[in-house]
Amino acid sequence: MQDINKKFWLEKFDCFSVTGKDARKFLNGITTGNILNSENKVLKTCWLTPNGVLRALIEIVFLERNLEVIILEGNTNEIINYFNQIIFPADDVLLSEPFLITRIQEIDESSSWRTYQPIFFKTEDKEFEIFKNKLNLLNSNDLKIWKVNQAIPSLDMEINGKNNPLELGLKDLIDFNKGCYLGQETMSKIKNVSSLKQEIRVWQSFDCNLDLEIEDKNLYTNSAKENSVGKITSIVKSDSQIQGLAMIKRKYLEDGSYFYSEIFGKIIINKSLGSIFL
Repeated sequence: MQDINKKFWLEKFDCFSVTGKDARKFLNGITTGNILNSENKVLKTCWLTPNGVLRALIEIVFLERNLEVIILEGNTNEIINYFNQIIFPADDVLLSEPFLITRIQEIDESSSWRTYQPIFFKTEDKEFEIFKNKLNLLNSNDLKIWKVNQAIPSLDMEINGKNNPLELGLKDLIDFNKGCYLGQETMSKIKNVSSLKQEIRVWQSFDCNLDLEIEDKNLYTNSAKENSVGKITSIVKSDSQIQGLAMIKRKYLEDGSYFYSEIFGKIIINKSLGSIFL
């Protein structure tokens, strides 16, 4: 019998298959995880620009005859087009057309989203419907809030062509010991000199007098806006408060947990359960 206290994240994602004897080697050279030596059935990893900026957050599913690439956050067409462009004629690698896959994962409020392994369904038949109806699924807004509290980056918000995965708290998705991969030089340089300029944080506002017409997304040390400490990247509303994610300049993180937003007034910032930094 299903434990009603357990909560589940159910969502559909774009996916494509990678087949051929060189599939693992191919993905190992363009993602941050160690695809060649992974002992997991599902590996979370990143796809970066050559300069180390996060372009996509993905999962690699290891099947008997192929690998499946789940796009948790990213532009599916951009990813497939790029992957196809760098397959050499001598490579035994073939990408499928994209398809939708249903992903289910248990979650809780006190553990990182990396804690529980997901399961996948390609077709939604009667058995799936029976299974799904037994689960305590998060509704869409509660899922958004949970993802914010986990600091899971979103496309065009935190994945914006500027932020790298180390700033986004995804250090554990980077294998610093494997061979060359796209963005590896920048990742190694940042790690070796510990030169992160900013880190992602969860913010909360309890101010009822909000001026949502203001477009200033900057955060400041005080209401006089003397120093800009960072920038709001995403916003989600719940019944009791407004919260979201922000990129905070590292040199201000020890100044206190409160900052000022022209839109949201006094805000509190916290690390997320899902973030791991250098």
